[in-house]
Order: sequence, then structure tokens, then C-alpha cells
Amino acid sequence: MTDDNSTESRTMSLVLGSGGARGLAHIGAIKALEERGFRIESIAGSSMGALVGGMHAAGRLDDYAEWVSKLAQSDVFKLVDWTFSGGGLIRGDRIIKRLKDMVGDARIEDLPIDFTAVAVDIEQGREIWLSRGSLFDAIRGSIAIPGLFTPHRYQGRLLVDGGILNPVPVAPTMRSLCDLTVVVNVNGPISASRSRAAAKRAGGESEETDDSTLTERVRRFFNDLIERDGSAVEESEPGLAAMLMKSLETMQEVITRQHLAVFRPSLVVEVPKDACMIHEFHRADELIDLGYRRTINALDRLRDQSDE
Repeated sequence: MTDDNSTESRTMSLVLGSGGARGLAHIGAIKALEERGFRIESIAGSSMGALVGGMHAAGRLDDYAEWVSKLAQSDVFKLVDWTFSGGGLIRGDRIIKRLKDMVGDARIEDLPIDFTAVAVDIEQGREIWLSRGSLFDAIRGSIAIPGLFTPHRYQGRLLVDGGILNPVPVAPTMRSLCDLTVVVNVNGPISASRSRAAAKRAGGESEETDDSTLTERVRRFFNDLIERDGSAVEESEPGLAAMLMKSLETMQEVITRQHLAVFRPSLVVEVPKDACMIHEFHRADELIDLGYRRTINALDRLRDQSDE
């Protein structure tokens, strides 16, 4: 039984931010919120936040979490459909097909939870809210990180990652009459996790891999492309791709602070931006647990403040 003055048993709008593989922390956050008795009635997400939010709104987040938790690094690279044309390196068709296999051809307006995916119309330079139509066209447009994923043509617009203009899309949830608005920001202040992860890489942490020469070459190429150094050496200058990613993260961090100052949500869950690299989906269990723990701690602080 819950206390009427507690944070439990309330309706809520949930805002899930952009951040590549760090967005897997959203899964743990949702688990913690539901465990505490919250009813999620509205979700808005950018990029990975749109993917996780869409799967939850469709009622298939458990299936997605189970699948992604089993991925080894070699499995992640097998999902990458490389291309060297069309404005990006990855088409993204394989991952979208895998998600469709779990859900089917869902339409947003038919989902049991109100859902909005945020993308950017790169030709018009404006933010787009996708709250009707194909769920997976909306997700595909929202996750199209410039330079990494090819842009997605949908409804006459050329869509890219929603995090460019709105990493934490609070505004789309304001039309919902919920008790609380909770933001999960996966571009939060840095922690000690980066040095720990770097030490593991430097120490030759073992993991399941595919012995095929092609897979190994693809893995090395992608690591060299995305990782700042590929080692624990902090003094090295980042490469071109790493600098682009760092610039995008910095821009999103500034925009996030501005949006949170304007909209003032009821609660912000902060997941460190250095929790993992953008492509480290093979660390799903660790990231899901991080999101869970961070959310529980934030809810406890909110409860303590309400008791004062």
C-alpha cells in the first residue's frame, strides 16, 4: 500500500533523451518507474529515446530488452548494413527489420500509450514531431545520426536525428494531463565509468567474438571510426569522426540544459555521458542496470524532498 503523499501510483509523462547505446539505460529507468507504481501515459523520445520509447509504447520493451541483452559485440556488428553513399555509413535497415519482427507494422495512433518520436527535417532545418503514421519510419528518422546513419526520407521530408535540435523533448508531452513529467537524460555529468571502461579495454577484456576475418575487420574499422583513442591514453588527439561525435555531444549537452531550465520537469534522471561509447550495445545489461539504479536514486530523492 502506498502513501497518498508519496510519488507512487501517479500518472506520468516520460521524456527519453538521445545518446546512442547509453539510451539502453532508458530500459532500466522504465523498469524502475513501473516498479514504483507509476503509470506511464505519454512518451516522447529523441534518437535512442525514440527507439526505446516506441518499443515500450507498443508493449514490446521486454522482448527488446531480452534480445539486446544477449548481443555480443560481434552480433552488434552483424546488424550494421554498411553503405558509402546516401549521406551516411549505415543504412539501418537490418535493425529496423529486427524491431518489426518483434512488433509488426505498428502505427503510432494505434499504440496503447501516447507516443511522439522527434526528428529533424534537415532540408527545412526544423524539428518534427511524429505522433501519427508508421512507428518504425518515425523511429528510423529519429535515430539517423548525421554522418553515421543515412537520412530517412518519410512523408516528403528528409529526416535525421532528433537530438540535433531537441535531445530531451519535453514539449510534446505537455499536451498530456499527467501528474508528473520525468526526463531521463543520458548526456548527464561525467563519472568514473569512463576510466573503468578504458582500463578494461587496455587490459584486454575478453568477450565473445566472431573469428571471421571480415567481421574482425569491420569491428576494427568501426572502433577506429568512433572511439576517441581506442585505448586508455587520454593525451591522444581525437580523429575526425571522434571529434564530430564529441561536437555533437557537446551541442546536445548545452541544448539539454537550456530545455530543462525552460520546461522544469518534475524529475530529471541523469545518466553519465561517459557511461559507454555510442556503439557499445553489447554492454546492454550494464547500461540497463545503470538506468535502473539512477532512477531509483532520483525517485528516492524526490520522495525525501516531498516529505520535508
